[in-house]
Amino acid sequence: MKQWLKNSILILIGILLIAFGGLMWKTRSEAHGLLNAPMETRNLPDETPADYNLPFQDVTVTNPDGQKLVGWSIPSQNGAVIIMQHGYKSTRSELLNEAEMMYRHGYGVLLTSIRSHDYSEGELITFGMHEIDDMEAWYKFLLLRSDIGPAKVGIIGNSYGGMLAIQFAAQNENIKAVVANCAFSSLNDTVSTSVTHFTGLPNFPFVPLITFWAENETGFKKEDIDATKWIADISPRPIFLMQGGADTVISADSGQRLYDAAGEPKELWFDPALGHVEFDTERAEEYEARVVAFFDQYLLDK
Repeated sequence: MKQWLKNSILILIGILLIAFGGLMWKTRSEAHGLLNAPMETRNLPDETPADYNLPFQDVTVTNPDGQKLVGWSIPSQNGAVIIMQHGYKSTRSELLNEAEMMYRHGYGVLLTSIRSHDYSEGELITFGMHEIDDMEAWYKFLLLRSDIGPAKVGIIGNSYGGMLAIQFAAQNENIKAVVANCAFSSLNDTVSTSVTHFTGLPNFPFVPLITFWAENETGFKKEDIDATKWIADISPRPIFLMQGGADTVISADSGQRLYDAAGEPKELWFDPALGHVEFDTERAEEYEARVVAFFDQYLLDK
């Protein structure tokens, strides 16, 4: 009887060790997948500005790490330009609808991509820790354009791109107006929602372990990625935030958290019925009216 009990305990311990090892392997693998984007796994542009009858140039810049980044440059008719930054594991083509809209109202557009996205070089995604250098490389490229005024640069970012827009504008006072469409407020606030969305795994025990492996692979803590700590530095320049209440990609209270942390002037458009970055499609007319009026006020009335 004692030998049977001893064998049973050993078998149970073995099963638990195998399960624990499987959990460690699974969460490390998921973290690696969330942070890495080899070219063969990426979403790539399925449209270009030509599909929207827009004049454009294919452009590239090189970031401080020597990686080539790809973009599209659309000329300005009113001396102002809008930088447009796509979201997580997305592409420049995500914002072509917005680019066409702004061009109709006279604005130039620079559709940017960051490392490890689109056809740009690199594979590791660091959620702004290094991508901020990519944004700076694009801004320096923008200074070479002869069709814009130095005080007439705005930025639009979707989701992860919205967070990058906030982070970059907080550091660069020459970004005069910011639109952030469903930007996540911080990794702490949204990690459970986002990891569950992208992996399909429940919060416990997977999210804490995926976060642990992600921090080990990138070398930063999730607390380091926090737009609520940066957004106040944009003031007195304006920011226009949008957030859908039915968002399942990021925490649906991200917009309110960012709004509360921002200085004036600020605006929050919250729609409880909308999901992630659906404003330009589900509320197209209102989106156009409000975004264009925002940039007209702060970029053209100078």
